[in-house]
Amino acid sequence: MKHIDFDAVHRTGVRDLIEPLRHAFAANARSPDRAHYDLGPPHQPRTLLLMPSWQSDGPIGVKIATVFPGNAQHGLPSVNAAYLLISGQTGQPEAWIDGRALTLLRTAAVSALAADLLAPADPDVLLMVGTGALSRYLIEGHRAVRNYRCILVWGRDPHKAAAVASDLGARGWPVSVAADLETAARAADVISCATLTEQPLIHGAWLKSHCHLNLMGSFKPGMRETDDACLRNAHIVVDTLAALQESGDLAGPLAGGIIQASQVVLLNDLAAQEHPAPRAARTVFKSVGVAHADLAAAEYIYRSTDR
Repeated sequence: MKHIDFDAVHRTGVRDLIEPLRHAFAANARSPDRAHYDLGPPHQPRTLLLMPSWQSDGPIGVKIATVFPGNAQHGLPSVNAAYLLISGQTGQPEAWIDGRALTLLRTAAVSALAADLLAPADPDVLLMVGTGALSRYLIEGHRAVRNYRCILVWGRDPHKAAAVASDLGARGWPVSVAADLETAARAADVISCATLTEQPLIHGAWLKSHCHLNLMGSFKPGMRETDDACLRNAHIVVDTLAALQESGDLAGPLAGGIIQASQVVLLNDLAAQEHPAPRAARTVFKSVGVAHADLAAAEYIYRSTDR
């Protein structure tokens, strides 16, 4: 069995995974609802996730992931994971892949795919809300599908925002720190959020009518990155319908009658359209993570290591 560590996974870039993921979402691989376990206690939240997926004529995979928000206080990643790729013909394990690296790359690639299908064709400003490890990958993904004149980074800790801007600015990218979130949100054409906040950071009253929101952080009903006004009259796309119950960004507006479940579109359906129609109104993509995206990314990375 092949072992693909963190560095080996990164021989694949975010850009490399966009087309394999487009095919995976259009093909509708089997992905049962993930098993979600809150390990508690309430004052120290810990979460265990099990995410299996398989293709009828292809490989099988399962990701084991943990989310420990308190790790940030100790300089450790909040999200850790391992991925097991299994042969669909023999049932034998083929690869043990660093799941944290896989998750970072595939999450950014899914975000980029959604932006490619939903974001304005010629945006000027991208705002990244959040300064965790994922923020750098998300910016890389957005740059893979759109050209931006300006990229702003906002975080509660301005020193962390400055570190992200410095890292990416060293690549020659037009990245700078946003001193004020409202001002930055009002200027943005695309806003990407990856936080663990429980209170909305982005308010609909701030947004341009054509703004695309990319929400990656909220994965529990008590977590929200946006207020109700962000969702009102928006074109909403999700990676899985489970997001309607799992994410406070959707569960809250749904319970309040701000949105209806019938208006929410699956990314699978959008990816399967040969020529998706441009969206004139505000668009929102909400991701809570779906197992067939992990499987597609794992298969691509596994095959790539043989080249």
